[in-house]
This record gives sequence, C-alpha cells and structure tokens, in this order.
Amino acid sequence: MNRVKRWRLEVQYILRVSKSIKLILAVVLICLGVRLLPYFASIRAVDIVQNQLALEFSDRNGLKLGTILTRDQEHTAVVPLKQVSPLFINAILAAEDGSFYRHGALDMKAILRAVTQAIHSQKIVSGASTITMQLARMLAPSPRNFSGKLHEVWLAWRLAAGMNKDEILSAYINRLPMGGNIYGVEAAARTYFSIPASDLNIAQASLLAAIPNNPTYFDPLQHGDRLKQRQKYVLNRMVKEGYITQDMAEKTLTEKVVFQSRHRGIIAAPHFLFWLASQLSHTEITSPIRTTIDKPLQQFVAAQVQQVISTLAANNVHDAAALVIDNHTGEVLAYVGSPDYFDDSKLGRNDGVQALRQPGSTLKPFVYELALEKGAIRPNTILADVPTHYAIPGAQLYSPTDYTEKFLGPVRVRIALANSLNIPAVRVLEKIGVPAFLQRLHQLGFTHLQQTPEYYGLGLSLGSGEVSLWELAQAYVTLAQQGKFTPLVSVFSQSRVPSPQSRVPTTWQLITDMLSDNHARAIAFGVESVLNLPFPVAVKTGTSSNFRDTWTVGFSTNYTVATWVGNFNGEPMRQVSGVTGAAPLWHRIMLHLHAHQPPAAFPSPVGLTKLPICAVSGLKPTPDCNSVVQEYFYPEDTIAYETQQDFTLPSEYDEWLAKHPSSSLVARQVRIVSPRNGDLFLLYPGTAGQQKLQFKLAGSLSTSIEWWLNGDRLEGDSSSLFWDVLPGIWSLEVRSGELRDNVSFQVELAEVRSGRRGFSVVK
Repeated sequence: MNRVKRWRLEVQYILRVSKSIKLILAVVLICLGVRLLPYFASIRAVDIVQNQLALEFSDRNGLKLGTILTRDQEHTAVVPLKQVSPLFINAILAAEDGSFYRHGALDMKAILRAVTQAIHSQKIVSGASTITMQLARMLAPSPRNFSGKLHEVWLAWRLAAGMNKDEILSAYINRLPMGGNIYGVEAAARTYFSIPASDLNIAQASLLAAIPNNPTYFDPLQHGDRLKQRQKYVLNRMVKEGYITQDMAEKTLTEKVVFQSRHRGIIAAPHFLFWLASQLSHTEITSPIRTTIDKPLQQFVAAQVQQVISTLAANNVHDAAALVIDNHTGEVLAYVGSPDYFDDSKLGRNDGVQALRQPGSTLKPFVYELALEKGAIRPNTILADVPTHYAIPGAQLYSPTDYTEKFLGPVRVRIALANSLNIPAVRVLEKIGVPAFLQRLHQLGFTHLQQTPEYYGLGLSLGSGEVSLWELAQAYVTLAQQGKFTPLVSVFSQSRVPSPQSRVPTTWQLITDMLSDNHARAIAFGVESVLNLPFPVAVKTGTSSNFRDTWTVGFSTNYTVATWVGNFNGEPMRQVSGVTGAAPLWHRIMLHLHAHQPPAAFPSPVGLTKLPICAVSGLKPTPDCNSVVQEYFYPEDTIAYETQQDFTLPSEYDEWLAKHPSSSLVARQVRIVSPRNGDLFLLYPGTAGQQKLQFKLAGSLSTSIEWWLNGDRLEGDSSSLFWDVLPGIWSLEVRSGELRDNVSFQVELAEVRSGRRGFSVVK
C-alpha cells in the first residue's frame, strides 16, 4: 500500500516537473522568438540615411556665406565617423554609454544597477538608456511611460539587428541635439566654433558632448555655468574610462571656450540662402555650394538698405529689398530681402525679393515696347494725356489719373514713358490689347500673373497685378540685353543655355534710349534728380496705390539694380514715392558698382534716323512750332515726314483745352472748346432764361473776337461768355481776324426727352 502511494507521489512530482519544464521551455521559446523577431524587421543604415541636410554656401570667390537649415528646420550636417575628432567620440561615449562597444542594444548591467538604486533610494538615481536606445528615441519619439519604453527597446533591437556599432554611433552623433535647432556634431562645430568636427580639441569636444543630455538646460549661449558643470562630469567620466588623465581633465576645465551665436551660422545673404535651398534638389547637390553672390557687394548693399530705411523712418517706412544682376550672364551678385533677417519684431524674415506686390509703373516700358513692336505707335507718335473714361461692365467708370492729378495734353511717347504718365500708358495698352500684353509679360518671366486679362483690365499697365522684385529684375535684364531673355542664375552648377535673339532689338533699344533720357523725364523728376547719374543708365520708378510700395529698377550696360521700399505689414508710407523711396537706394548701389570704371554707352537704335520734329505735333517743324526736338524715325516713315499735312488737335483734347484756354498749342488757331460740335442739351419747362450755357475758346488771340449764333452777332468780345439757353438747332461761330471756327448744337424741351429738372447735355 505504501509502495503504491509512493509511486503515485512520484508520478505527480514527475508531472509537475514536466509541466514546469514545458512552461520554462515555452517561456524560453517565446523570449527567443521575441528576440529573433527584430532580425526579420531589421533597420539598416540605408533606411535611416539623412537626405535633407544643412547646406554650406560660399560666394563666387569661395568666401563663406554660411550654413543654413534643412527644409524640416533642423540644422544638420552629416559626416562619416572617421571625420569626427576622436576626442569628441571618446567624450560622448564616456558621457552617455561608456560600455557601448561591450554590450548589445540593451545594457543589462546598467538596467540591474538602475533598478537596484531606484529600489533603495525610492527614486530614479541613474538611467540605463544605451546609445542605441537613444538613437531609437531620436528616430521615433515615444511617451515616457512603460509602453513607450517597450517601443524604444523594440526599435533598439531592430537597429542592432541591422547595423554594426560604428554605423549606430555615426547615426547617433549626426543627430545629437546641440541647442536651438542645431543637430549633429558637425553642424555644432561649424556653428559654435567655425571649424569642422574633425578639428575639435578636448575642451570643445567635452563641452559639445555635455549639451545633448539636456540641450535646453545646458544651452551654451544662455546657461554657460550649467554647461561648465556638465563638462566637469564628462571629463571625470573620460578619466574613469581611461581616455584622458586627471591632469588633462583639470587643465581642460580651466580653458576658456567662446561660443559663437547660432546666427553666426549665416554670415551673409540669409534671405538668398533660404530661398536658394528651397529651389535646389538635395539629392542632386553636394555641399559646399558655390553661389554667384559677391560677398563684399552683398554686404555693401545690405548696409545701404539699412541706412536708407533709417533716413525714411519718419515717413513710416520700415522695409526694403534689393537685387543686383550681371546683365551679361544673368548672375545674381547681391540679394537683400529685408533690413535685418534676424529681427523678428520687424518681420525681418519676410523676403522682399520674392514677395508679391503691386509694381506701380514699372511695367510701362514693356507696354510701349510691345506697341512699338506691333506698329501701334511710332517713336514720334503724339499721345493724349487728357481726362479719359472707360466703361467697365459691372464696375464703376474707370478714370485713370496721375498722382499729381494734372494733365499735359499732347505728349510724345518719349515724354509719356520717361515721366510715367498714366493715361497715355492706358491708351497704348488699349491699342495692343490686354491679352497680348499679358502674354508678353509671361514671356518675360512674370509667372505669378495667372489671372485672366479681364481680371487685370487696362489697369495692368499701371500695376494692377502682383509681381516680385525678382521677376522685375529678370524682365529689365531682358530689356538691358535688347530683348534677349536672360534667366537669372544663382549657383555656378546651374547650366544655362543662352537664349536666342528671338526679337528685333530695335524696339528694345528705343525703350532704353527713352528711359536713359535725363531731359525727357525732367517734367516729373527735374533735371538734377536722384535718377541722374554721371554715366549712362536707363531707369524706371513705380509707386503702388496708396503709396504702399515704391520701386526703382534700372540698368547700365553692365548691371541691373532693382530696389523696393515699403512696409511688409501693408501700411502706407507718408509722402514717399518711387523717386524718394526706392530711388536713393538704387542710386547708391549704382554709383558703387561703377566707382572705378564707368559703363559703356547704350547702342543707338539699329536702322533708325534722327530727325527734328515739333514737340507738339510729332511732325516736321513748321514756322509756327515753338519747340523743336530730335526723335528717331523708321525708314518707311521718312516719306510721310516730308509730305505731312497741317496739324490740328483732335476733338479728344477739347475738355483739356477748356481748362487751358491760353495754351500755345492753339496759339495760331481759334478753337471753340465749349460747347462741342454735336452736343445735345435738354431744357425743362419753366426754366427758360434761368439756365445759361458757356461759350468758350482756346488759344492766345491778339485781335478782337466776335461771337455769332445762327447768323446773329452776340454781345461780348472775350474768349468766354454765357448765353441764355433756348430750344432750337444752333450754329455757333467765332471770328478773330481771319481765323474762324464753328460748331453746331441742339437744345430740346424735356417733353421730348425725359430727364431731371434743369438742363443737361446728352452725349
């Protein structure tokens, strides 16, 4: 009986042992499976390669411009492990994971030590994160809880399964947070010390190795004392690991190390560098990048931008931008986007070169060039600068005016363009059509003008669209190159295929000649304006509505300079126009560019002949002409020049002449300017004798004046008199010596036509 009982107990024991063994085996198999799983989902070095890196730039002569952020705003420069100072590698290993090369993804000794210390102290005394685990956290940040820690361990195993120790360490040191938005030892070394990571000494290396533990708390630019204490810890760990001696550590602690501002990472042209980085494909370029910028010129232009803005501060002017281009190559030599990129309080990061703003009158040269090219106007064409109105469906009547709200009457094309008159420009655009002009602007590189011609309307000639300073500069380089489209170039690695001369240069040369005529622009700008330089330049100003933007773009045979002055926040300036806002900045830059060598003269328009014309008529001068000037003629127009007829101002000038009755334009004519021929007036019952109509002449008349109405002479011999309105068909004649003029008009009773009380003219 006892034997049976004993046998049963033995069987039960064997079964229990068997179950335990099975359980242990199951646990072992599960753990083994879990530990092997990372090898089926390993992470290799190629899987975490850093593609979007910080880019290092130099100017055209190899001078450093700076290193800028990647598109994800991390200042990162990746270098292989062999290009990092061994002193830094030893420092970071000592500080973060002394036994990195002796354990796997996890350091079990460190984990046991951390757990034991936490139990005894009732708080966390030391961590157990290895460099591999820290890299996992950099790649995929997770919450600081149990599940987050498991995720971190899982990633660490996957990293260890796919990468060797050097690959892990390389990926780690290139991602280390080094304060602000600086990441990686190479970026930190270049930013803080202006040296590569390979040149770090023991003091610099131990300080940089101290930052990643808590980049905000140990920020070298704000908390130097804290960082110094952390450096002491790093050096002690290096002594313990046998990397340095105690004497070396103590000597290093006494060494003073100066950190440069993180802004020092960008030495010059910050707006240009950030814009350029956004244009380049990071997979196709290698750093450093040699740009077309001329660093000394860039710094000069930046200084001038700040100085000009300071002189205009009282006029509520706060921002400016400038571009300098080499006409022959299209290379960008200077690019200033604001007075101070690093002044966030003044919106300094806004880029005035690329910002879209209304260009004012700076597009007018291209209106006139296209009109000349299409034959809609000739160089000697006379344009009417008189009150003009355009009916726009569904909108108010469009009545363009100049900012002076004055009208010059008949003006030559040269005068209209040089003095930036609005109405002649609108009239010329009406001749060539908005669609054709918009197409030409697209050909010139104005890619942002994407609305329909109807959207812009005739106001496009006055700046109703929005363009950038970059686009304006490119268009004016084309003008400087006599119609040869020249795309702007910013880096020397860019290949540029020369554009063929697709257009006849004559019309472009004519526009250049007009824009470089100091005397032609004297009406609006004076003879000695800031636009006049001691060498040949062609220049155009522009002012947007409500004085929010002022522009000046001009060129010599060598350079194009484009400037903008205004406010990024859209506030209007006070008493500032193109010639007082952007022009002084343009003037300073132009003088500097040609300080040692004046530019060549502009070529004369090919195939054209200069002939004397009357400034009023645009025709061959007659004895009556009191202003004779020279103007270019096409060969086919010289016959008409010799056989021209007498000149008479057309009726579109009547309203203007009515306000300038003594104008010399009709000095040897008699001209009834009110009423006009064919006018129809309405008269309401009961108002006869109460309403008067003014009869008015234009011209300087030396003899007596006689007014005749339907054959009856009226009383009065002045150039203006009033007549009591009566119904009927009337023929009005004026006589002054041998000079005559007559018009017919009609007055009808209101019963015939409806209208408001009083009398009115029906047109």
